[in-house]
Amino acid sequence: MSDNYPPLPVLDISGFRADPAGSDGTAFVARLREVFHEIGAAYLTGHGLPDGLDRRIFEVAEAFFALPEEQRLEIENVNSPQFRGYTRLGGERTNGRQDLREQIDVSRELEAPAIGPDDPDWLRLRGPNLWPAQLPEFRTVVTEWLAALEAVGRDLIHAVALALGQPLDHFDAAVSPPEILTKIIRYPPPSEDFPTDQGVGVHTDGGFLTFVHQDAVGGLEAEVHGAWVAVPARPGAFVVNIGELLQLVSRGYFRATPHRVVSPPAGVPRVSVAYFFNPKFEAQVEPVDLPPELAAAAPGGESIDPNNPILSNYGANSLKVRLRAHPDVAARHHADLV
Repeated sequence: MSDNYPPLPVLDISGFRADPAGSDGTAFVARLREVFHEIGAAYLTGHGLPDGLDRRIFEVAEAFFALPEEQRLEIENVNSPQFRGYTRLGGERTNGRQDLREQIDVSRELEAPAIGPDDPDWLRLRGPNLWPAQLPEFRTVVTEWLAALEAVGRDLIHAVALALGQPLDHFDAAVSPPEILTKIIRYPPPSEDFPTDQGVGVHTDGGFLTFVHQDAVGGLEAEVHGAWVAVPARPGAFVVNIGELLQLVSRGYFRATPHRVVSPPAGVPRVSVAYFFNPKFEAQVEPVDLPPELAAAAPGGESIDPNNPILSNYGANSLKVRLRAHPDVAARHHADLV
């Protein structure tokens, strides 16, 4: 690993994508097992993202955030029961505190379902996105991004299954199709009106896998071996980390990585695109039977925070997070749940 990018290791998935059972594929699985056990995060290269897509997603992100505020607010998330669309500055909370970020959330495009009295509450999270009418190219590029990252997620979850001593297709039923979410985020520097340096507060993600594509402005930090370390951008690489459900599934053999974003310095706003690859909402995620050598090093995957239980049903786990992070959306559309 280059000293320019400490301390996360670099995992090249290209050999696994070419032949999971080949020597490069099995070496990747072994290294993945080690890294996700010890740290829970890495740089991922060799992912096969279409040429230029990483540049185009930043271009449409910058074009969206350059729109006048009144145009961004036309698709504000308070108008979406599914928590989609634009979140104004300070509109999302972590650990009860406002984050210094604005963002647009996009998920799988679906018709809003008819919900009956016996349907699960998480069904409310499915439905349409809110797209900026002034930027038709935004929808085109983001839709391509969602499809490309879903392919990367499927490759990586196959490697995760093998790393836990399971068949390659162990998680296929749970992710057919996966629940996906992309957050396109702008982090401004602190100001007199918003003096906090909390771009995003300390947290662990709630699902399976998170992929972060970030610009050259620093701010992402991860907890590695008990210390907070900077995680700068690496050209051609995603930062990938596991979430709480893979910690639960692995009985704690894999570690959900605490991370945060510190606000950038004056004059240099930060843009990043986070993609979440998760089980479908219906999935009941159960711990796997680990091989004895892994089980001996698995401390249990349940949350030690009584205020943040890890729920085995992903829909319930996801709804829990959304209601907590967006109290304005929750109050307008889901008052019966809060």
